[in-house]
Amino acid sequence: MVNTTLCYIERDGEYLMIHRVKKKNDMNHDKWIGVGGKFEGGESPFDCARREILEETGVKVTDLKYRGIVTFVSDEFGTEYMHLFTASGYTGEIDYNCDEGRLEWVKKERVRELPIWEGDKIFLDLLDTEERFFSLKLEYEGDRLVSHTLEI
Repeated sequence: MVNTTLCYIERDGEYLMIHRVKKKNDMNHDKWIGVGGKFEGGESPFDCARREILEETGVKVTDLKYRGIVTFVSDEFGTEYMHLFTASGYTGEIDYNCDEGRLEWVKKERVRELPIWEGDKIFLDLLDTEERFFSLKLEYEGDRLVSHTLEI
């Protein structure tokens, strides 16, 4: 079981997204996702999110908000607990040369048109409409979402 973080940094109705095209054997290959990654020893969800954001973008977020936990269950990749964050402020200059893929600002209404995981549409809608902390379980067979359970 893996613990990860994912953060959607927002600016003027856009999210900073990574088009995951650089790493071999990447479960997110060719998908567009927010910024984040795997926990290192002793890290809290906030520690991991801040470190991953800094590593992937070169900026420090100033208003990190813990929005929910997403449990991914996959017949190919096992189980992952993804700690989901948003942020709308940061200091520093974004380094668009990310080792994970190509960083790009994408209008929020365009994100669903990109190649993203089907379940991402569910939590992206929640980020836009729900202020309370939520738990979302997504079950996949291959790339296909077969069920989801939302608890608020």
